[in-house]
Amino acid sequence: MIIEELDNVYKMYPLTTALNDISLKIRSKELLLIMGQSGSGKSTLLNMAGLLDIPTKGKVKLMGKSVPKKEAKRAKLRSEFMGFIFQDFGLIPSITAKDNILLPTLFGGSAPEGRADKIADTLGIKKRIHHYPNQLSGGEKQRVAIARSLINDPKIIFADEPTGNLDSKTGEVVMNLLRGLADSGKTVVIVSHNPEHESYADNVINMKDGKII
Repeated sequence: MIIEELDNVYKMYPLTTALNDISLKIRSKELLLIMGQSGSGKSTLLNMAGLLDIPTKGKVKLMGKSVPKKEAKRAKLRSEFMGFIFQDFGLIPSITAKDNILLPTLFGGSAPEGRADKIADTLGIKKRIHHYPNQLSGGEKQRVAIARSLINDPKIIFADEPTGNLDSKTGEVVMNLLRGLADSGKTVVIVSHNPEHESYADNVINMKDGKII
């Protein structure tokens, strides 16, 4: 089943074309890996698929319907269908891990009572959710970020270099967690420049100069 589709998508800026005629189908319950060096356009593609940006030309379709350009409508779709994981974790330092996990519920959607604790338990950080980010290791921070991405029970998880700030051993743990999410029925889209991550993926695309090669 096709959950999202990019159809002849371009993203142009005055001095460069970041995405050049991209057509891509993202299938339900797969782990899709987007590979490429810095400047290849892979993060721009992730932002486009994650409805964080709009194309200069072309269409993005979610569940068979064209995505509107108005930010308020795209934000609603993001809150209903998507979760995000970032390389720098994106945690707010002044609130606890649990409150960081619950952040998406403030901007749309709601989580059943105890869902944050349940997810944290599944990810092995339940004992740490009342700690602040500066009291957590890099791996624990990324698990909090993964828990946050899951709190609204999204259909698609987007991860931008999710192991970029982690040592290799912790990175393997995070990749196994993301693989497990795909195995449990989530669609997972990961941007990476690490060829070792290909072994976790159901589908791999490579990008160069804004194109899929």
